[in-house]
Amino acid sequence: MNVFCKSLLASALATVTLSSAYAADPITVYGKLNVTAQSNDVAGESETTIQSNASRLGVKGAFDLGNDLEAFYKIEYEVDTSDDAKENFKARSQYVGLKGNFGAASVGRQDTVLKLSQGKVDQFGDLAGDLKSLFKGDNRLEQTFTYVTPSMSGVKLGVTYAAEANAKQSGDAGYSIAAMYGDKKLKKTSIYAAVAMDSEVAGYDIVRATVQGKVAGVKLGGMYQTQEKVSGGDSINGFLVSAAYKIDAVVLKGQFQDMEDKGDSWSVGADYKLGKPTKLFAFYTSRSEEGAQDDDKFVGVGIEHKF
Repeated sequence: MNVFCKSLLASALATVTLSSAYAADPITVYGKLNVTAQSNDVAGESETTIQSNASRLGVKGAFDLGNDLEAFYKIEYEVDTSDDAKENFKARSQYVGLKGNFGAASVGRQDTVLKLSQGKVDQFGDLAGDLKSLFKGDNRLEQTFTYVTPSMSGVKLGVTYAAEANAKQSGDAGYSIAAMYGDKKLKKTSIYAAVAMDSEVAGYDIVRATVQGKVAGVKLGGMYQTQEKVSGGDSINGFLVSAAYKIDAVVLKGQFQDMEDKGDSWSVGADYKLGKPTKLFAFYTSRSEEGAQDDDKFVGVGIEHKF
């Protein structure tokens, strides 16, 4: 990370203790550290690691412009605590936008609406069982414009435009569109559902449908996806099912994923909440890739603290 980025983050941390002369609210400094001790058995070779799983540091805020108009922004970096290099920051979401009765529009580096449409269905995000290990579409792209409509009876529509100058677009613009219903955290609605499509985004055309809800205290989720390379080739289909059940401070989790001609993966795990910002967790993931002689296996225990 260069000197400018370090200075920027240092300034943001100092600002959080002061009232901004310009912002309606102070800047929010936030982040999380997620670190695991785990054994990774990949392609028949085993290795023990202590690794960071998308740990991050960021600043975000909003400013009331009046007339029901608000400016908002986020600058976020991934922090890799396991990297031997001191320059261990990597860009994540970094954007600025306007929000009002018309909805929200933003420009910069951000998740596509197809990625956003997955909600909380992935019970092992950022770990070895993350759905992106077999599914395409987990894209956070620079040089994008995103617009999301206001809620219309619980439904929001969204579109992301990826400029042709984007490094993953190979000289062609791409579009991501989504329709999303309900609350991703299942606190305001009992069900969350979404359909989304990528057209020529990061080299793939994708159609994805996601649903999640609660049945007798069990949080159940499902996803169906079809994906095809823009450069040619057959369209392949895959699905994911997940479940989570809370018992006091413990959450038990399970997930299975399959993608045609690529492989399948299953994971089990448990989270133990020590407090609102802190949890201990353990997981086991087994992934079978098409044509591989041995299954890849991952087992780990870790701690996560959010601030």
